[in-house]
Amino acid sequence: MKDRLKKIMEEAMEQIEASQQLDKLNEIRVVFLGKKGELTSILKSMKDVDPKERPKVGQMVNEARSQIEEKLEAKRAVFERALREEKMKRETIDVTLPGRRPVVGHRHPNTITLEEVENIFIGMGYEVVEGPEIEYDYYNFEALNIPADHPAKDEQDTFYITKDILLRTQTSSVQVHEMEKGKLPIRMIAPGRVFRSDEVDATHSPTFHQIEGLVIDKNITFADLKGTLQEFAKRLFGEETKVKFRPHHFQFTEPSAEMDVSCFKCGGKGCRFCKGSGWVEILGCGMVHPHVLEMSGIDPEEYTGFAFGVGLERIALFKYEIDDMRLLYENDTRFLKQF
Repeated sequence: MKDRLKKIMEEAMEQIEASQQLDKLNEIRVVFLGKKGELTSILKSMKDVDPKERPKVGQMVNEARSQIEEKLEAKRAVFERALREEKMKRETIDVTLPGRRPVVGHRHPNTITLEEVENIFIGMGYEVVEGPEIEYDYYNFEALNIPADHPAKDEQDTFYITKDILLRTQTSSVQVHEMEKGKLPIRMIAPGRVFRSDEVDATHSPTFHQIEGLVIDKNITFADLKGTLQEFAKRLFGEETKVKFRPHHFQFTEPSAEMDVSCFKCGGKGCRFCKGSGWVEILGCGMVHPHVLEMSGIDPEEYTGFAFGVGLERIALFKYEIDDMRLLYENDTRFLKQF
């Protein structure tokens, strides 16, 4: 047993001394001191040793273990010191070199545009309201005068989670939540992310942002709608901007319209940007349908209102003359630095 212990000790010391890597030391520890290691196997064979000799052999095994552990720790300290010195050499700072400027982020064009739109409407006395992106079918469709069997539901290519729960296709649902609170009058805009099952191309994305607006009060007319949106367009695109309204149809407004603004690139003369028409379509709007007011508990005989909706990306694309919507989502710093 003594000869076996001596041989184990010599092998362990030789291997430790010859090791060139920290990982090798861990392997040596397992081979000699692990649960299935050489010293452990000796302890397991103690039953075959003369009972009178067992204390002496046990003491020898413990001494061998201590010596191997001391040698391992000493070698480990050498490796760690060498690694630390090497790291210090690599991390030496030359104080004579010029400093490195940190890379500073920049606001996204969507963020810049949204803040500008919000500031315009806040200046008009509007409140900015947010709502859930995961919405009930009732708030996304039915409460906006789009019943279950209406074809308008098919036009929006909705992402359904369950039969009654979906990813909202428009932030108009936020307007319904506000109307149900019954706190009148209402002057609000609801910016937020919306989702539609669209193919990705230069003008479409399955996720984008909308800004919906709503005003509910007594004696609100279409003239109020036109004046508000005209002022909005002038502040956003410049005082020389002109607007025109074209009849349209939206299920939750009556009458409904789409608003165009004079092309801010050519001043209405006609160019590639406006496809030669001199006008650019910018948003949809209309007077809130009486049935929508009724479903939210508002008396349409006493109160009227108008609503409008505009795509945030649409404004950003026009305002900064960007040809491809995908550029807004690629996080290319060369693109973002231009703003």
